[in-house]
Amino acid sequence: MAKRTTHRSRSGKKLYAVRDASGRFKDIQTYERAHGQDLKRKSAAEGKSKTKARKKKAAPRRKKAARAKK
Repeated sequence: MAKRTTHRSRSGKKLYAVRDASGRFKDIQTYERAHGQDLKRKSAAEGKSKTKARKKKAAPRRKKAARAKK
């Protein structure tokens, strides 16, 4: 993913700006929209860690034996 820098619009909203190799702005969008898309999409590393976590699931717990009444 390209490195994003933050700026502010005239109205005060936070912006993300992506620059191309020559330094010109390639893409500018509001932080709110960019952040929402980031949350929707998972990185490859996050996907791998979740599948590992599922495989290492703990063994089921045994039921405790009922105590004998005196």
